[in-house]
Amino acid sequence: MSDVPPPSADAVVVGGGLVGASVAYELALGGLEVVLVDAGTPGRASDAGAGIASPQTFHEPDEGWYRFGAAAASHLRRLVARLAEDGVAVEARAFAECGALVLALAEHEDPWFEEQRRLAVGRDPEVTEITPEEARAMFPPLRRPWRALHSPRSARVDGRLLTAGLRDAAARRGARLVADAVSAIDAAGPGGRAVTTVTGARVACDTVVLAAGAWSGALPAGRAPLPVAPTKGEIVHLAVADPAAGTGSWPIVQPVLNFYLVPWPGGRVACGGTFHPDAGFDVRPTAGGIRDLLRECTAIAPGLAEAAVVETRVGLRPTSPDGRPLLGAVTELPGVHACTGHGADGLLLGPYSAALVAAGILGGEAPPELAPFSPSRLR
Repeated sequence: MSDVPPPSADAVVVGGGLVGASVAYELALGGLEVVLVDAGTPGRASDAGAGIASPQTFHEPDEGWYRFGAAAASHLRRLVARLAEDGVAVEARAFAECGALVLALAEHEDPWFEEQRRLAVGRDPEVTEITPEEARAMFPPLRRPWRALHSPRSARVDGRLLTAGLRDAAARRGARLVADAVSAIDAAGPGGRAVTTVTGARVACDTVVLAAGAWSGALPAGRAPLPVAPTKGEIVHLAVADPAAGTGSWPIVQPVLNFYLVPWPGGRVACGGTFHPDAGFDVRPTAGGIRDLLRECTAIAPGLAEAAVVETRVGLRPTSPDGRPLLGAVTELPGVHACTGHGADGLLLGPYSAALVAAGILGGEAPPELAPFSPSRLR
């Protein structure tokens, strides 16, 4: 990334994770001169997230939320193809349909499983209940579950790889990538908008997009901070004893009352699910968090007990008061738009949200899909 931004641009995007990189790419694709400012602060959710892209298995009955997630999953498929057309070699593991298993591990979990089954089967006719033996054949380390659903179209996203690909694609389209933090955002009005970095560089612009994830609420954007706070999550990555075990074809495992497992090629399996809403911006992995992850992981899949612990990642999920993202114009700040607050679903929802926000900026009118997520709903 460059450290010297130009004196002016059409748009400045603050935050270089998956969401910010997606916004920068979409705006550059639309012909705008774009500057992407990224502080590179440790704990970015894009770098740590497990990457479950499975709206079919959303546990919430909100059908509008499911439809938004389904549209986001479709967008991810198109986006990866479009990046390839742009000459950006995104590795196959950046997005892959591996399927998912929704499990009841014991008989007392039947009520939760039944509700999940009803929702998932109603949303996707390809989702079917399978036998415990079939589930174990798909994910060999698994304990014998009580009941299992299989969702073949569920997918996983590698946030690090996809973010790198989007930043590359944005740069190819002319976006300037600046490694710096923001010290001030001036949204005084038409012709007076500007973003200043901590090194003193000032970029005058027509549009500012706040896409800094968990840090969006702490951006110096005048008297109208976004109501976004960090929720800390830890993920342990394991390496199975046999790296040729075919983990790349194993499905995601989502117990109805437990942590989740996400397999990756090369013998790697990630276990996540901790939520620490009061940890602030603490990005240290904790003994208690790792203990909980390993205990639950091996309870779900005893065959992973001999796997090596190779890495612990900590990500700060950007969380809004109602658990929904903040997307579109910030009415108190003329020319400023938000694209943040995706919580634990940023790797699924972020690129689609970014495309919608960019479309509103480029077209001058917000797409109707953004209406439920307007930042003004929380004012």
